[in-house]
Amino acid sequence: MAHPTRVPGRLKAHPPGAARAAADGLVRRLKSKKARIGVIGLGYVGLPLLRLFASKGFAALGFDIDEAKVASLNAGRSYIRSVPTPAVALLRKRKKLEATSDFSRIPEADAIILCVPTPLKADGTPDLGPIESTTASIAKRLRRGQLIVLGSTTYPGTTRDVMRPALEKGGWRCGRDFFLAFSPEREDPGRKDFTGASIPRIVGGIDPESRRAAAALFGAVLKRVVEAPTCEVAEAAKLLENIYRCVNIALVNELKMCFDRMGIDVWEVIRAASTKPFGFQPFTPGPGMGGHCIPIDPFYLSWKAKQFGFDTKFVELAGEINRRMPHYVAAKTEEALSPRGLQGAKVLVLGLSYKKDVDDPRESPSFKVIELLLAKGARVVYNDPYFPAIPAMRHYPHVKVEAVELTERSLSEQDAVVIVTDHSAYDYAWIVKHARRVIDSRHATRDVAQGREKIVQA
Repeated sequence: MAHPTRVPGRLKAHPPGAARAAADGLVRRLKSKKARIGVIGLGYVGLPLLRLFASKGFAALGFDIDEAKVASLNAGRSYIRSVPTPAVALLRKRKKLEATSDFSRIPEADAIILCVPTPLKADGTPDLGPIESTTASIAKRLRRGQLIVLGSTTYPGTTRDVMRPALEKGGWRCGRDFFLAFSPEREDPGRKDFTGASIPRIVGGIDPESRRAAAALFGAVLKRVVEAPTCEVAEAAKLLENIYRCVNIALVNELKMCFDRMGIDVWEVIRAASTKPFGFQPFTPGPGMGGHCIPIDPFYLSWKAKQFGFDTKFVELAGEINRRMPHYVAAKTEEALSPRGLQGAKVLVLGLSYKKDVDDPRESPSFKVIELLLAKGARVVYNDPYFPAIPAMRHYPHVKVEAVELTERSLSEQDAVVIVTDHSAYDYAWIVKHARRVIDSRHATRDVAQGREKIVQA
């Protein structure tokens, strides 16, 4: 069905109560699952969300500028491990899921969710380019009664101060002609106990009608929706979640380096402290922060806070400590190979994913570790069951290393094996048995009994 789009300069004022009536109509369509849902950005967040709406009975239309992704989905194939190909094929067969790169189809969707990247620029400031360009694309085709939801993590005020003016440029008004809300993703890739459908979803609207529409949207597919009073509260809540983890991980990373100098095993310390039944939550150290959220999102708040004359010292210190961890791993590797060091040494890095058992390399500390090892003259190769070839990374286009199969020979030929990602697929006892030296940054070898003299905790 064709939908009327906005024609600047030819707008008719809505009569009193029309905004509520428009919201009522949208809510009814959402609750009855007669609405069509659009998701823009079909990556690690957008594709699972598209699948969720389609699997719950909605007609789901995904948008992406990557023609390869669009072609793959329309052929019934997935490119993300958390979304199985048979699930995509079934939804395609049922005509519930479709992908397109044609943004002129935006008016077909009753609700549109933005799942676009929010990276940092080279100077560490927020890069809202993806949000701004996507919003501008929607604004050209916006139709009356549509709900637009930003799902990308960002600083408080983005939805109201960046998106709203762009969408209202042609004369239509939020809460009257269209609805606008913020609802952050809370995915934890690889997690089994909480999935997309069971994680509560926070929604905050520009106005009460927008909030009500967004709550109906996610309430149709999720077990619980939490309504925040404003977009800013919802935006800040998502940042708080990530900052909480960032700061606590930085704390335990710093203690790991401190206890190492004291000759104390930080993992034994954590195990002992974890016996307290209240007032303590264990966090584990590692080789550095990874994923799209924790290494990046806290600095969106830091940047915004400076506009209010406030320095977020905890956030910035935590970021500094976490960024130091790949250097610590590289230094421990060099120390383990003393007196020769890393010059000319053969080093095998295990794992490119940012966390175990996922096919997601975003912001993975592995790439920084490899870069540092190469800079010291090491001859580096890698193995990761999810990446037969090293993926192109925005910050590491120069990092080009070969993949090797794990065999007794390939392990024994290396001067050191560095565990950066502790995938469950690895047999750590077998790895330790055949390796000359193992640098373990994830405590993956904790249960290995034989050959512990070869292991260096990093």
